[in-house]
Amino acid sequence: MTAAERLTRWLAELRGTGQGSLYARTLIAFAGVVALVVPAVQPWDAADVVPVVGLPLLVVCVVLPDSLAALCFLLLVVAGWLLRAPADVGWGTVVTGLALLLLHLASAFAAQLPSYVRIGRSALRRWLLPATVAALLGPVAAVGAALVRGAEVPGSLLVTVAALAVATAAIWFSSGQSVND
Repeated sequence: MTAAERLTRWLAELRGTGQGSLYARTLIAFAGVVALVVPAVQPWDAADVVPVVGLPLLVVCVVLPDSLAALCFLLLVVAGWLLRAPADVGWGTVVTGLALLLLHLASAFAAQLPSYVRIGRSALRRWLLPATVAALLGPVAAVGAALVRGAEVPGSLLVTVAALAVATAAIWFSSGQSVND
């Protein structure tokens, strides 16, 4: 296939892009920008490589959501956070975590379908419920883990792992899955 044929095909797919795909890609871009900006404005010394490498990765995430770019972006932001951030859990941690969660969910949704497919409301609703449950339970589990950790309760690791397991089960069942699947 020549470059002109590839460009013609890409432009035809772009013209045929459905609303669901546009929403998912817009959410990928928004969540990625938040995940890059929030750690950068923190008072601690952030790693300079994260925005330099993260911005091109984010562009690739939006254009090709079914590539490894989203995973590399997530790993880059998390590694930048782990290398330089203080151990305290603050609002920046929660906002960055939510942004990465939304980027992951939107990338997974956009990656399953071609960009030009028309997505019905039922498919969007089926994805929206588990995404909303995950976005709401993430901060609850983080705050609960921070409270238990701050109280220095014996077995706090077990309580944190149990909270994450319950959140995972809630997301699993809200997506319409059953134990038999």
